Amino acid sequence: MSTGLIIVLILVFIVVLCVGYFISVQRNIVSVDEFCQNAMSQISVQLNSRWDAVMSLAKLAAQYAKHESETLINVINQRRIGEVTTAQQANEQQDAITSVLSRIMAIGEAYPQLKADGLFKETMDGVRDYEEKVRMSRMVYNDTATKYNRIIRQFPSSFVASMLGYRDLKEYLKVDDEKKTSYPNLDDAFKN
Repeated sequence: MSTGLIIVLILVFIVVLCVGYFISVQRNIVSVDEFCQNAMSQISVQLNSRWDAVMSLAKLAAQYAKHESETLINVINQRRIGEVTTAQQANEQQDAITSVLSRIMAIGEAYPQLKADGLFKETMDGVRDYEEKVRMSRMVYNDTATKYNRIIRQFPSSFVASMLGYRDLKEYLKVDDEKKTSYPNLDDAFKN
């Protein structure tokens, strides 16, 4: 074999290796980006289910505190938004639900017969279930966003990502310290 042919074969091998790496990184980025979108979609579904459960609670509360529950129902109708597609929207929805749940819990405390109502308890169990599903979906999203951000930031995949237009990092869903302490503990609030 001549030296020229060996050099050409080495160059072809290097080009094939680079193209293979480029395709591999592109597929990985797209895959993880899709997982992020799917996780955010799951959060949106769970938040909408929580809103439905909270609306049911507000309607139950209407039987005991008409003036307070009408306000709550109006607030719920105004704060509900469509599909959640960003971390900021998910955090805003979480804040809105927390606010409304706090108000419903206050009504429950003011009207012990409401708090003791079987349907109210059952609906609160549903809210707790949706809260857990949202929590798990948020964890999945944050884990997937971490993988995506790592691909976008680490060399040499960052070079490929930049060439393909993937420059924006995914935002993380956050719970600040104030929310951790002020978030209504539904288990404690509705114990008999």
